[in-house]
This record gives sequence, C-alpha cells and structure tokens, in this order.
Amino acid sequence: MLSHHPKRSRCDAYPIIGALPVQAIDTALVMAVLDPIWSTKPETASRVRGRIESVIGAAKARGEFKGENPATWKGHLDKLLPKTSKVRKVENHAALPCANLPAFMMDLRQREGIAAAAMEFLILTAARTGEVLGATWDEFDLGKSVWTIPGERMKNGKEHQVPLSPPTVAVLERMSKLTNGEHVFFGQSSGRSLSNMSLLVLLRRMKRTEITSHGFRSTFRDWAAERGYQDPVAEAALAHSVPDAVIAAYKRTTFFELRKEMMNAWAAFATSDPAKVGDNVVDLRSQSASHVG
Repeated sequence: MLSHHPKRSRCDAYPIIGALPVQAIDTALVMAVLDPIWSTKPETASRVRGRIESVIGAAKARGEFKGENPATWKGHLDKLLPKTSKVRKVENHAALPCANLPAFMMDLRQREGIAAAAMEFLILTAARTGEVLGATWDEFDLGKSVWTIPGERMKNGKEHQVPLSPPTVAVLERMSKLTNGEHVFFGQSSGRSLSNMSLLVLLRRMKRTEITSHGFRSTFRDWAAERGYQDPVAEAALAHSVPDAVIAAYKRTTFFELRKEMMNAWAAFATSDPAKVGDNVVDLRSQSASHVG
C-alpha cells in the first residue's frame, strides 16, 4: 500500500499494513502503526499518519475505498491520540562546555567571512539561529545598543529586545562596511540572508562537528547558572516564557538593565583569554549578589 512513499513510511507502516488491500485498512490498523511511535517519534508519526490519510484519500477518490478515512486526524484520531505538541521531546542540541568557549571564540575570531561573523554574533547574543540569520538593519539601534526582534520572527510571537554588548556592536560595525542589502548577514552570491548550511559548513571547517550553532544557547544558560544569575533573567535573555508574576516582581527597566549587565559579562567571558578562564569564574561569582532584583 505504501510502497511508493518515502522510506520512513515504509519502515513504520509497511510491516503492518503494506501488504493489505487498501479497503482492509481500518482505525485499529492505523492505530497499530501509529501508537508505538506516537510518543517516541512524534514528528515521524505525524508524517506517517498524513501519508496514510493521503493514500486512502486517493483510493477513495478512485472508488477503491468506501467509508470514512480511518487516518483522518480532526474529529477522529484526535480523540484517540494526544497532540504531537504535547508529546514532542525536546531535541538536545550538542553544546560546547562553557569553560571551552573562550578557546573556541579565539579560533572563530581569527576567521574571515560572513558566516564567522554571524556565528560570533549568535554566540554573543545567545539568540536562535533563525533570529540571527534573518536580522535586518532596521531592527538595530546602535546608538542605544539594542536589537529589537519583531514578534513575527520570534518563536513565542512576542517582540524581544536584546541588549548589545560592545563586542557585539563591533561585529555589526564590521558588517556595516560590507552591507549588501537589508540583511545583516547575507549570502555573497544571493544578497539574501545567510543560510543555516553556512554555519554548519563553518563548524565543519573548524573541525567541530560535535556541536551545533543552537547549542551555544545551552552554553550560555550553563554559564549564567554557574555565575549566579537568577533564572528569570537568564530565561528572559533566551526569550523563553517567564511567568507574568515573576516579571511583575521586577521593574521593566531594571529587568532590561540586569540583562544588559549579564550580556556584557557574557561577552567579556566569551572573548577572554582562554588561559584565564579559571580566574574569570572566581571574579564573576563574587559579583553574583548584584544580580538579585
């Protein structure tokens, strides 16, 4: 039945329903395919369900299947299975231990090219890859050292302001001399925003295939925890949802100032001499009392 569909559908579905005539497929058989992988591989399971639904739908249009489509989600399988958003496991993006970051940054900053600049900016801002690569010049106020990312570009749909440390501003100033359109980090051939593949290729050239660009957000989070920054401040820097009651406990200006202080310290650590990482840890820990709002 699914022999003409992609390999994943064949692997998950074929052993159960692949050899059966399409009219024989019922809800119980569809559930037999989906139930074992719905919690462990929700994205794959969702795609498999959609493909089964499409095949049966096509058969129904040709008169080869009678009755309701047993793979229909709305009003049918949604009564039997939880939404994939509720069971989707968070993927762990390979992250660099924070103690190793200064050495990585030293190597990175010796490399030329737009991808290297984008990676440096990504690390210094602890932003998501898509947020960085999609950045346009009109989002920046370099006079106030603030990057305002509009809600439509944010995962949570809310506008996010990122305080820019001096090293981060320096990256933007370098890029402004190379500007080739509205995007800060652009593909030299297209003029459009740089692709994710460019950062992957950069990591490969650096022989760092064990880490990902997104993993630097985890590196930042570990660093912030080790330095004693309060969770709401670090979570806000990552644009994670913070309960309203927690945000209300801070004055908004103070909350931003705390993040500004934290991002300046993060940039200072990231760009520090790798040989002095131990000393930096001690010094920054001694300042943790100032991080309490």
